[in-house]
Amino acid sequence: MNSRDINYAKKDGVDVIYLAGGCFWGVEKFMTAIPGVLRATSGYVNGNPNIVPTYEKVCSGDTGYKEAVRVEYNKNVVSLDALLYSFFRIIDPTLKNRQGNDRGSQYQSGIYYNDDNSKAVVEKVVATEKLRYKKFSVEIEPLSIFYEAEKYHQSYLMKNKGGYCHISNEKVDMAAGMIVDPSKYDRPHTDEIRKKLTELQFSVTQNDATEPPFDNDFWKSSERGIYVDVVTGEPLFSSRGKYAGSCGWPSFSEPIDENALVYIKDYSHGMVRTEVRSRVGNSHLGHVFVGDPESPNGVRFCINSASLRFIPYDDMEEEDYEKLKKFIVR
Repeated sequence: MNSRDINYAKKDGVDVIYLAGGCFWGVEKFMTAIPGVLRATSGYVNGNPNIVPTYEKVCSGDTGYKEAVRVEYNKNVVSLDALLYSFFRIIDPTLKNRQGNDRGSQYQSGIYYNDDNSKAVVEKVVATEKLRYKKFSVEIEPLSIFYEAEKYHQSYLMKNKGGYCHISNEKVDMAAGMIVDPSKYDRPHTDEIRKKLTELQFSVTQNDATEPPFDNDFWKSSERGIYVDVVTGEPLFSSRGKYAGSCGWPSFSEPIDENALVYIKDYSHGMVRTEVRSRVGNSHLGHVFVGDPESPNGVRFCINSASLRFIPYDDMEEEDYEKLKKFIVR
């Protein structure tokens, strides 16, 4: 690919991706927090090649450049899949030329790749993310040009603790605690999913149906083990986080890895709720509620049994979930 990253030389064992998600201060801080990210550098991406960008020029909106971050990472520690799914947590992909309080073409969100391997991963993750939204405005392009921003922009929020950031500390902390690698799981084609699942499982996970309460596989289950996405096998919940709720569906106080879940506002049935979906499979799982007196921490993940497959503790090693045993034994 014919791309130019000014003042950057490829390093052995280091892969790179370029992400634009509003103000680069926050994106840089967020990406730096993820284990396996070696360096995040603020800069300007894919603008007019005849213009050498500066912050003032880019803010004019006339250069075509977007504020972006070059993310250098060790793929043996963190996958590109994980970085991209994390990135989608900090942007609203339905917005054009806007993120948070930032407005203007320089704040257009985007993903820019510089090799065919990265392109394939980007296209796979984007295909899944598009399933979640009726409108998708993230720019997906090969890298054409990237300039590092001025020195005072680099590590800005590290040097200015009270500086503006459109990304919450909660999201930064969540990314830093990533446990499950999404690159190990794939969403099959819908035809394959239909063949694999029962009619009820397909209806729940793919068409957002709800199974009957008090008459489902895991409502009363207390066996030790983990619950994975019935579509992809991605680990979601464990028996340690399960409690005896009275709602009629499996109740969990916490997931194995918060990063493996996606939360979407649900306005159906005249209510305002928070829907829970799986990250890679985009399976409808159920809803999450805050303020449940039965839950140890007040949080109830009310999940359809039909969206889950249970892996008993004694089978976890055989099914390649051995590393997650520590999340079951207290």
